Amino acid sequence: MDFAPLMRGRCVFITGASSGIGAHLARLCARLGAKVAIAARRVDALRELESELRALGAADALALALDVADADSVEGVMRAARLQFGALDVVVNNAGIAPDGAAIDTPIARFDQVLDVNLRGAYAVATAAARVWREDRRGGSLINIASILGLRQASGVSPYAISKAGVVQMTKVLALEWARHGVRVNALAPGYIDTPMTSDFFATDMGKSMIARIPMRRIGKPEDLDGPFLLLATEASAFMTGAIIPVDGGHLVNSM
Repeated sequence: MDFAPLMRGRCVFITGASSGIGAHLARLCARLGAKVAIAARRVDALRELESELRALGAADALALALDVADADSVEGVMRAARLQFGALDVVVNNAGIAPDGAAIDTPIARFDQVLDVNLRGAYAVATAAARVWREDRRGGSLINIASILGLRQASGVSPYAISKAGVVQMTKVLALEWARHGVRVNALAPGYIDTPMTSDFFATDMGKSMIARIPMRRIGKPEDLDGPFLLLATEASAFMTGAIIPVDGGHLVNSM
């Protein structure tokens, strides 16, 4: 399916966009003619990406400093993007952190930090977007970036997995509550994707062992998310809300 006509001119706001999946999706949207606002804590990286997006076709790309754990700033940044573009069509909840370590040795402060970013921060972004859409009397598409670890268990990542399980449930609850406002809420649940956050791990023996258990026998590339993302970001999914779409090379259906 050619998504370019469906994306051209759409206004997309992406959190956690300074690198990895967020930056990849921003480039994808720019190439397809969307207007793109990128937000993250790493302002220098954002500025570089902003220039790149403009070269790719998003002439009015906007970089915004944002720490999603600071709920007070989320509303202002969301409204700045709306002011720049006149409207918002798609909001992508991508900001996240993923420290590892045994649960028994994880300080409660680290647990709080992960949930503040991955779950509380995602909720703050979601609700700020919904308020904008309600005020504008128009619908929108909220895309949460969950994880297969929100659907299945693994050792050594308990705060991250718990936060992503919360994102999965948040997606369903908000989809139910906001459907009447024309707001669709869906989530992508990536498996292991080759990003700066994961590349070192997959070079280790443990990482190689993990790859061997994926039915497709490889980790994902950011490009593997393009089709599912564009489905949710456009009217191609007009009758979809509350859906969780795994993109994992079959990891969730591997044998015991």
